[in-house]
Amino acid sequence: MPIEFAARTRRIPVYPLAGGYDLGADVAMLASNESCFAPLPVVAEAAAGVLGATNRYPDPSYASLRRALADRYGIPPGRIALGNGSCDVLLAAGEALLEPDAEVVYAWPAFSVYPHLAAASGARAIEVPLDDADRHDLDAIATEVTVATRLVLICNPNNPTSTAVTLDEVEALLRRVPGHVCVILDEAYCEFALTLGDTYASLELLRKYPNLVLLRTFSKVYGLAALRVGYALCGSEDFRVAVDQVRQPFYLNAAAQAAAVEALRHQDEVERRVTETIGNRLEMVDEVRALGLRVAESDANFIWLHLPEGVEEADVVSGLKDRGVLVRAGSSLGEDGSLRVTVGTADENERFAGALAAVLGG
Repeated sequence: MPIEFAARTRRIPVYPLAGGYDLGADVAMLASNESCFAPLPVVAEAAAGVLGATNRYPDPSYASLRRALADRYGIPPGRIALGNGSCDVLLAAGEALLEPDAEVVYAWPAFSVYPHLAAASGARAIEVPLDDADRHDLDAIATEVTVATRLVLICNPNNPTSTAVTLDEVEALLRRVPGHVCVILDEAYCEFALTLGDTYASLELLRKYPNLVLLRTFSKVYGLAALRVGYALCGSEDFRVAVDQVRQPFYLNAAAQAAAVEALRHQDEVERRVTETIGNRLEMVDEVRALGLRVAESDANFIWLHLPEGVEEADVVSGLKDRGVLVRAGSSLGEDGSLRVTVGTADENERFAGALAAVLGG
């Protein structure tokens, strides 16, 4: 007799993971929205520096990292939630906020963890289609908020479509959402967003709306994806307390904490890398559009392109892989006939553009 699992477990969708990690070094890894920059040597040294004390548990209060983030953003440490990646904070939020009769509203396609979050809690997912420009339709999202809604998720810039809505548009949504409904503004890619301007700007919304949470990560702009450090800046301390209540202790290891604290000390280098990434992104978009393809207006470290009618997505993904370039198929992310491509180094981007031209021309 096999083990009988809970009904909600059977409803949870499998998270679409990228492959290719076993293909060796001579591959352009453009499938997972990772930074193409290695961590700064001083950041790597900070992580390595704690390995001699791995017989001890990490600081369960995460005091050093909370203080460093509090100093950077000007909010109290008690309003900063941390997690083993931003996904950890999201799933904890789902557990803390959602019940089987609750609703969670989000755009689709968006971050693939959102359906997982809803199914894991047994809540009803309300998926709102993007507009014709691959952007969030915030008016339609606001219309879907009901008395059963407990959580609204806004991925901005949106993964996988790379597009962003302005903070004025976000505030217009916040005015229409009741104060007891939590709104998470998922800003994993905000540092790359020209549309948003100053990445501190959303903090002004945080000060005005206690039900707002800004979710960010060290995986992208800081290049610490392997160490898994996410954080949330909370409009009220209640959110941080609630998500901590539903999780195990010691969810952030000591090496991750040390690396994140050190990374925050080097904003000049981070900004230089952002500038280079944006420049590479603009060149990549131009090269892809020169092939006659429609590309969404990107505000992230990746682009979202639509393949021509009659071109099979799987054939393009396979053809690129044969030429040493890994990208993500849109069908695995909620929309067939599209590709999500990370902005890599200039050489990687040139390799991608050449491979794409060869595949489409072949």
